Order: sequence, then structure tokens, then C-alpha cells
Amino acid sequence: MRRIHLVLLVAVIALSACDSPEPEPDQGGGKVASLTSSAPKASAKPERPRERLDGTPEEYEAMLGPYNKCLKEHGALPKSEWYQGDQVPEKSKLVELAEKATEADRICGPLYSPLPPWEKDPANPEARDFARDVVKCLKGKGIKYVEVGDDGVEVELGGAKNDVPSIRNGLDLMPECERQAAANLKK
Repeated sequence: MRRIHLVLLVAVIALSACDSPEPEPDQGGGKVASLTSSAPKASAKPERPRERLDGTPEEYEAMLGPYNKCLKEHGALPKSEWYQGDQVPEKSKLVELAEKATEADRICGPLYSPLPPWEKDPANPEARDFARDVVKCLKGKGIKYVEVGDDGVEVELGGAKNDVPSIRNGLDLMPECERQAAANLKK
């Protein structure tokens, strides 16, 4: 007898489940599953500015703004503020300023110091080609002592004896050769 009651109870529950009313279809179309997430907990890391080959000194100074602000927040003065007028600080004061700047730069440099132009960035796989092309251009313009540096991306002028004409003329011709080399890489 107990068995019959149990079977009837299971049958009633099963039938009641089959008899539930159908849900009405949505008027707005199908539902899409979506995940909700909380807001990001940390702000995005600030992106460092990047120098440009054709950048002006004024643009570079503007890029240094956040870096210099960070230096000041960490108790150091930017190098542009070490000298007041024509006065040169005493050697001990310069050493103190340099130590504070070095300590603050460990924090501020990786966050705010401008990156080199992409053409000269060691992270760029074409930077070595760029340096080689700049050296070739400078030699073509008569610069005797010029070579690619040991790091493969810097151009070194003057050779072992620091040939002054090679350095002076090379610095004058460098922007033109960099533009030519950059144009060649984009072809």
C-alpha cells in the first residue's frame, strides 16, 4: 500500500511539472547571455611619449613635462633647473642634485621618460637597418669617421681620435640622412 502512495505521489509531481504554463515569447527578440564585471581596480599604466625624428626641441620639452613633475614629486630637480642664470652651483651641490635625480629617475624614468624615435628604438627590428643606412648616407656626404655603434642602433661620429670635422659635419648632416633612411625603410 505504501508503494502505491509513493508511485501516485511521484506521478502527481511529474504530471504537475508537465502541466506548467508556457512562458510568453519576448517581444524584443532572443536573449543574449552577457557577463557583468566590476570596474577595473587599477588605472591603466600611463603610456610613455615617443620622440619623433622630425620633432622640435619645444616638442621634446613638452614631452618632458610629466617626467619633470614626477622628479619634483620625488624630491629631485630636473637638470634644466640646476643652474640659475649664469651661476654654476658648487660641486657638492651638483653631486647632491645628481644623486637625488638618479634616485628619482629610477621611479620616474620607466613611467614618463620619452622613448627614442621608433627608428632608433632597440625594440624595433628594423633599427639596425636604419642605423646602417644613416652611416651609408653620411659616408656618401663625405664624413670620414662614422660607424654604427656597438649596440647596433646608435651612430657614432669622430672615430677613436674624435675627429672634430667628422663630428661637426656629421651632426649637421645627421637629420637629413635620418630622413632619407626613414623614407627608404618605408618603401
